[in-house]
Amino acid sequence: MDFRFDEDQELLQNTVREFLQTEVTPGSVRTLWETETGRSPELWKQLAEIGLPGLLVPEQHDGMGMGEEEMVLLIEEAGRAALAEPVIATAAVAVPLLAELGGALANEWLPKIAAGEAVVAVGHPVSPFVEDAHVADLLLLPDGTGALHAVTRDAADVTAQPSNDPSRRIATVEFDASESTRAAHGDEASRLLAAALDRGALACAAGALGVCDRLIGLAAEYAGERKQFGKPIGSFQAVKHMLANVKVKLEYARPLVQRAAHSVANDASARDVHVSMAKLAACEAATSGAKVALQAHGAIGYTWEQDLHLWMRRAWSFDHAWGRSPFHLGRVREALFTGALPIGPGTTFRGDA
Repeated sequence: MDFRFDEDQELLQNTVREFLQTEVTPGSVRTLWETETGRSPELWKQLAEIGLPGLLVPEQHDGMGMGEEEMVLLIEEAGRAALAEPVIATAAVAVPLLAELGGALANEWLPKIAAGEAVVAVGHPVSPFVEDAHVADLLLLPDGTGALHAVTRDAADVTAQPSNDPSRRIATVEFDASESTRAAHGDEASRLLAAALDRGALACAAGALGVCDRLIGLAAEYAGERKQFGKPIGSFQAVKHMLANVKVKLEYARPLVQRAAHSVANDASARDVHVSMAKLAACEAATSGAKVALQAHGAIGYTWEQDLHLWMRRAWSFDHAWGRSPFHLGRVREALFTGALPIGPGTTFRGDA
């Protein structure tokens, strides 16, 4: 399968990259850390103007009507810029969830998201915390019975929880479930929540690619400046090998993310396995990149003033969000040993072979 992107897709990615390079700097990220919400409504509106929140919004709801193949390109750029805005929860997860729910919820909220006038948070049983619940205008939340509810923020009790990443704002949410808030139940709710999990994990994998790429760049740049024994440490073979190993992990993870995006966009039967494989590979690359970049920087990498930790924390956040590695490893293992894991055209790996 050919995963190469066409000229229009690459142009869209470059447009977002150029915007983020200008508008989202390490200084602006740090400034948001000091605010009460950690978010910028003005920046969210600007992101809407270039189409990011509304990328997956159907055209009849004033969106761009594109798919996950394009979305992973843009979220990779968000990861590269260490963007803190709720792109994953709102644009990658909530939008298709609302579109599938349809009806009054889709009619009311999808145009608002596309216009940059609303943020939507999504909860899932795989995690006890809900990201960006504190700024969400609408929350899509499961209850203990498996039903899915749509709750406005003023009807929810949001309690902030500590996070190692100042850009990641998480909370526990309590609400009164009722017939008026229930958006789906039974098999439909299970299907929607499964799709939401895969979209969230896919988006984290895409973001991890951008984070890893930026960490490699930071490490290589500093390795060219830091000297030991009168030479830049980047000239030492051991440092070159560490950086090269991370680069290999990144480039091997990229096609897995692209395949998973195709599977999600087309609702493939192996969608969940493809997504888990992508998240495992991309987050492994990003966390390895964080480790190697810290080694290249040495003691200065531990300081608050060094920008390296903006991306290190993002790498750890993506690894923890929408299913940690043991969860996704379990999904791949189960598929492998039950014969559900495709390994080639018309072929499956049989665990009892």
